[in-house]
Amino acid sequence: MSVVAGVDFGTLSVRVTLVSSDKGPIGTASAAYPLHRRHEDPNYATQAHADQMKALVEATRDVLKTTGVRGEAVEAIALDTTGSSVVPVGEGLEPLDEYYLWCDHRAFAEAEEITRKAHELKFEGIEWCGGVYSHEWGFAKLLHWLRHNPKLREKMVTALEHCDMAAATLSGVTRVEDLKRSVCAMGHKWMWNPKWGGLPPEEFLVAVDPLFKGVRAKLGGAYLTSDRVAGQLTAKWAEALGLRAGIAIPVGAFDAHWDAIGSNIREGDAVNVVGTSTCIIAMARQAELVPGVCGVVPGSVHPGYTGIEAGLSATGDIFDAIATRAGTTVAALSEGLEDYRAGQTGLLRLSWDNGDRTVLVNPELGGVTLGWNLVHTAQDELFAAIEGTALHTRIILERMAERGVRGESKVKIDRVINAGGIPQKNEVLNRVYANVLNKPVLVPQGVPTSLGSGIFALLAAGAYKTIEEAQAAVCLPFRTVEPDARSAAVYERLYRHYRDVYFALGSRNAAPAALGAVLPELRKIASEQVNKTAS
Repeated sequence: MSVVAGVDFGTLSVRVTLVSSDKGPIGTASAAYPLHRRHEDPNYATQAHADQMKALVEATRDVLKTTGVRGEAVEAIALDTTGSSVVPVGEGLEPLDEYYLWCDHRAFAEAEEITRKAHELKFEGIEWCGGVYSHEWGFAKLLHWLRHNPKLREKMVTALEHCDMAAATLSGVTRVEDLKRSVCAMGHKWMWNPKWGGLPPEEFLVAVDPLFKGVRAKLGGAYLTSDRVAGQLTAKWAEALGLRAGIAIPVGAFDAHWDAIGSNIREGDAVNVVGTSTCIIAMARQAELVPGVCGVVPGSVHPGYTGIEAGLSATGDIFDAIATRAGTTVAALSEGLEDYRAGQTGLLRLSWDNGDRTVLVNPELGGVTLGWNLVHTAQDELFAAIEGTALHTRIILERMAERGVRGESKVKIDRVINAGGIPQKNEVLNRVYANVLNKPVLVPQGVPTSLGSGIFALLAAGAYKTIEEAQAAVCLPFRTVEPDARSAAVYERLYRHYRDVYFALGSRNAAPAALGAVLPELRKIASEQVNKTAS
């Protein structure tokens, strides 16, 4: 039997799970770190590397204590993180600033410039990230930092994704040439792809902004999939964590991609990793380009497949915001939602409170709720928000299927898996998703977060030869939430209006002719559902 540590750095905390090669998860612990925001700039979101590493020490020591596992018995440690979460570093790979977190949206203008120049110069990479470069991604964030930190520019040796920075720190890497960079992170967020020799060419980057001159050369190191080793744990960090020096650290990845692995993803699956935001992950032996879908990258989820990523910029954050405005909590506001019927509120809510990640890739959008009357409540809005995130997810899954996620035309998603933290504690969400998608939704019986990290740690420790072997041994079983035919029929009607509003309001040049019927139809649907309840 082998025991390894799987680490998941989230937006607000780090979770460390000990995983046994024959028993699966045997214990978990977490520790929080501050998220720095500014009321005067809602696009601002940063985090300190030192805070994150301090939390990692706390959570690792806690899980060792609570499980009774000796630190010397842990054979490998693997780390996934949020992304694109970017930190510029100086000599010795010491941070020059805090991380620009994935949810830092200050770089929207830079993203637009990158998109515009890529299309103008016909750079192929823009098509592989859905035709639009996002403000959530690496080059946009780095350009924003370069423009706003003139005194630190010359000190920048390189810039790192969080997953690569964490692995480099733990393994004592201090030089760019010794870095191991994640194909997952660099492929989905930095337009890296073997098709055009790796990163975008220097002439393209400089055409976007001369400040990019020389940056491509600074992004050195080896670009590897997560079945490769990034380094070994140093004595310094082994002592801090309570582990054994020299254990393997595989190349890291993004949290949602490894959450999909920990949720037993197969080709033909769509895994909804539902948390503060939603990442939708699929993988295929071959994959076509998917307009509006934010990444098609070989080796990013599973080294033997091409990974596909899409998602919503806010999900749990929307639920929290609704509850906060109502002076309560999501848990309290959710009491009684199980009695709500499909469409009964008469509200149609678009999940754009933090912009649109997929398929419009538009950071300038804001949350929209149609159908308000004078007696609607915060609880009504919460239910409409759950419906809205499900309807948005259907938009994305249909876009994937239209363009052939598995390299075929008109291919359907065979299975939908609701992973992440929220599906474990919100059965109403699972039921709504099953009804909106009109498909059975599989939910892991337990929290799969950081289990994907554990699987890659097991590979690094030599406990298993393949991801599939490790998944069969340690992944959690599923329970199935079946759709209700009557509710699915209501959502079929709502979806037609949601789709019309989504593309009409979300696209600058769309004709709004279809919008006139929406509000009357929302009232009609709500009235029908209220009458059914009364009878």
